[in-house]
Amino acid sequence: MPRFASVLLLLLAVIHASLAQVNTDEVGIDEKLGDFLPADLVFLDEEGDSLRLGEITDRPILLTLVYYTCPGICTPLLNEVAQVIGRTRAEPGKDYTLVSVSIDPLDTPELAKKKQANYLGLIEREDFGAEHWRFLVGDSTSIAGITEAVGFKYKKDGGEYLHSGAVIAISPDGMISRYLYGTDFLPFDFRMAVVEAAKGKIQPTVTRLLAYCFSYDPESRTYVFALFKVFGTLMLAFIAGLALVLVFAGKRRTRTQKGQAA
Repeated sequence: MPRFASVLLLLLAVIHASLAQVNTDEVGIDEKLGDFLPADLVFLDEEGDSLRLGEITDRPILLTLVYYTCPGICTPLLNEVAQVIGRTRAEPGKDYTLVSVSIDPLDTPELAKKKQANYLGLIEREDFGAEHWRFLVGDSTSIAGITEAVGFKYKKDGGEYLHSGAVIAISPDGMISRYLYGTDFLPFDFRMAVVEAAKGKIQPTVTRLLAYCFSYDPESRTYVFALFKVFGTLMLAFIAGLALVLVFAGKRRTRTQKGQAA
């Protein structure tokens, strides 16, 4: 029995190490709920003026990390944001401000301004102005500062960046409140993210479990079921349970044998 238990423990260690390696290398998001954005990070706005991050967190921020030449997930993500804004009762400028930050240090304020004009044209409401959706660019230091703060993991592949999609709700004091994953949002979820951020309320979502079960595939630019990771987790739980059953069964058998011998 001790030898069998040792084999089980070794197998558990191997599976755990494999899963840890998958998680470390994966492009995705490592939630930092309750952490704060560095207020002193400096970016350039659409006009090329310097803007300190702390200057725009006087109300809830809905943050997207994209890049402005992205051929993949960025466009459907920002299109969805523009559409859901027209379907929610939250008031721009009062209840929230949208902020998109490019993860590409080569993106320029001129390009940011073009993107801003493009997405503003998709929003179907009269009370939404350019000041309600900021498009920022920055150097590699500022980009690293904000992506690390929110747990946004990405990597460069040739001329493109491999990354996932999400809207991140930030409270007025800069605290990370909630993550909305993917490129499809309900107006209710959008509204609740704003309300929770305004109250400084941390709200883990069920989508975190979905984010664990699904990973972003840069090749197809879609989310795919992470078969190996989920199977490995279930196998890990099964083996751990089996080991516990065998250990307790062995102890019970030993006690029974001692009782009979007495």
